[in-house]
Amino acid sequence: MKRIIITVSAVLLLAGCSDFLNIRPEGTTTSEGLDYTKGENIIKPISAAYAELRSYDSSSFPLLGCLGVTSDDQDKGSTPEDGASTKEMDEFKYDAANELISAQWTGYYNIVSAANNAISQMGLFKEQLSSDDLKAEAEQGIGDAKFIRAFAYFRIVTMWGNVPIIDKIMTSEELAAVPQSTPDQVYALIVSDLEDAIVRLPEKWAKAYTGRVTKYSAMALLAKVYLYRGNWAKAAEYCDQVIASNRYGLLENFRELFSVDGEYCKESLFEIESTDLGKSNGDAAYSTYAYVQGPRNNTPNNMQGWGFGVPSDALIQFYADRGETVRPATTLLYRGTTTPEGDYISDQCPNPVYNGKVYTPKSYNDWSGNGYGYDHNLRVIRYAEVLLIYAEAISRGATVGALSGKTALEALNEVRARAGLTPETEATTAKILDERRAELALEEDRFLDLVRTGRAATVLADLGYVEGKHNLFPIPSTQLQLNENLNQNPNY
Repeated sequence: MKRIIITVSAVLLLAGCSDFLNIRPEGTTTSEGLDYTKGENIIKPISAAYAELRSYDSSSFPLLGCLGVTSDDQDKGSTPEDGASTKEMDEFKYDAANELISAQWTGYYNIVSAANNAISQMGLFKEQLSSDDLKAEAEQGIGDAKFIRAFAYFRIVTMWGNVPIIDKIMTSEELAAVPQSTPDQVYALIVSDLEDAIVRLPEKWAKAYTGRVTKYSAMALLAKVYLYRGNWAKAAEYCDQVIASNRYGLLENFRELFSVDGEYCKESLFEIESTDLGKSNGDAAYSTYAYVQGPRNNTPNNMQGWGFGVPSDALIQFYADRGETVRPATTLLYRGTTTPEGDYISDQCPNPVYNGKVYTPKSYNDWSGNGYGYDHNLRVIRYAEVLLIYAEAISRGATVGALSGKTALEALNEVRARAGLTPETEATTAKILDERRAELALEEDRFLDLVRTGRAATVLADLGYVEGKHNLFPIPSTQLQLNENLNQNPNY
């Protein structure tokens, strides 16, 4: 069920984001006209920050191009002549002028900007509200904003390395003069933001605010950050707290996990909301993440999309070699077949298989003129990944968590059991990484996983990947023109 936070943020998103430039003027989202003495206004800047998460630039076609088709699990898809910029990504022939890379940079920094604005606005509410309860609500809002900012910077630093840190409201002139910070400095901000968010955020929200992140969402993201930093002890520690909370578990039915009805289930720690609000046209709070991956040229009209980001032969073979049936039955959506929900995928679609994790049944697609997948949330952090981060951290030297007492093998086999696989007898790092690939396929995780574990140069060599170059994306040429303090990444 879609939640009230989204109906609030839909209006703010449309009102505040239409005129953003490559360097966005700070304070342009919900900073004017707010009465800071009214508690009902507290949610508005926070909602606007959440709304920025689902923008086209950050969470749609550019995301698929940069972190999807660059992996060995997804190919460009669509038709051969369609999507030149995506083809560049698929073949590692992109440069600083690639529009998808530029959009990702802009999208994530717009999220940072909205979060900075929300933090500033929460300070004004705290100053002018008279109720201690409402002041506490504003404090919680800072937690939301710091989580959102940390998430954006985690994507930014893993994609570009040395990047500007924008952690307060600035003018366009000030933004254009900010120097690059080192990855260590960026990660320090991310860790600080998430530690602060853990303190501020509640363990759960009232039903009306389902979808807002909690302290456990922040713990899960911080665990992943530490995994990328190679701090196995900290990664295991934060996963252990999530596991020991007993608030999360694996949804028994893998297919239901990626359905509209499965949104915000017991496995969900962070999702990016998308909804058409049950309307056929007008303003709505949808993302086109699922739409751009929907079966191309499918029928009827509301069952088709652009057809990009299709599962690769390598992924299909990987599943087959493992004897997998449960996960590929959901992950792989074949043309010429009828889904369990009764939708026929036309045999006239140009690609033999599409991303089944974004499949959205016809009954949900209300929008006139397509609207495929507008009700499909983007799953970002799931409990299954928490278990796999925990298992990997222990396999690399961390100790078993004192709170949960769960072993790496138990965590690994819990994920495998849901997939209908026989238990492993040993939780090696290699087996856990294979399990990550199988479990998180087509969720924009594989490429960065290969880079962080040093396997990209081998696994992606035949696709065009060059070590020392493609481990980072080029800083967009438009940003180099706007800010002369920026230096391009190596070999671009």
